[in-house]
Amino acid sequence: MSEPTVLVNRDAEGLAHAVAGRLITRLVDVQSEGRVAQVVLTGGRVAAVVLRAVAESPAATAIDWQRVEFWWGDERFLPDGDPDRNETQAREALLSRVDVDPARVHPMAADTGQGAEAAAEAYAAELSAAGSPTFDVLMLGVGPDGHVASLFPGYEQLKVTDVAAVAVHDSPKPPPTRISLTFPTIDNAREVWMVVAGNDKADAVSQALSGGDVPAAHPRGLDRTLWLLDEGAAQQLTRG
Repeated sequence: MSEPTVLVNRDAEGLAHAVAGRLITRLVDVQSEGRVAQVVLTGGRVAAVVLRAVAESPAATAIDWQRVEFWWGDERFLPDGDPDRNETQAREALLSRVDVDPARVHPMAADTGQGAEAAAEAYAAELSAAGSPTFDVLMLGVGPDGHVASLFPGYEQLKVTDVAAVAVHDSPKPPPTRISLTFPTIDNAREVWMVVAGNDKADAVSQALSGGDVPAAHPRGLDRTLWLLDEGAAQQLTRG
């Protein structure tokens, strides 16, 4: 597993556009090796700007969008099309604006009354059917409490290692019911990108990078682990 590398941009807008450029380059590089790119998306305020910037970039025409496979790190267990779903955000910002292959877009199930446990099992089965892919890029946000995906401090789901996805109930952040990848699945990525902006995240970032006991301290990419921050999120880090 790789050690974290920290890169700091001036503000959230600059961070989002830098991540967008990095993502385009990464997808082009993977496809130049003759592979279908495997990407795990996240939600949140910065993620939406990143995806919109990708869609609007002239450089995005270099990507064969039919050869990109999209997954999600977590999801709010809400009805299909709910604006708070990460899938809805991603479709509005990017997926509806580029020529993706619908068969290669893998959202976590919406709430249709089947229960979050069944939805988590279905997502784990979908990953297994795809050969448990090694992701090329897996993006994560970090909450002020240090959570990543929907893996919250003190929750039993942090310890789960035998399944790829889990249901989460009584989330401290609404909505209360969610689905999340587990740490072993998250760590099956060549590159893990922690994309974090804002003064309210500074303490969590500092704890995670100093080995504190927060979920954000744990994800590691097989080749690279990047902490992509704005100055607000980085303000408690010691700068050399």
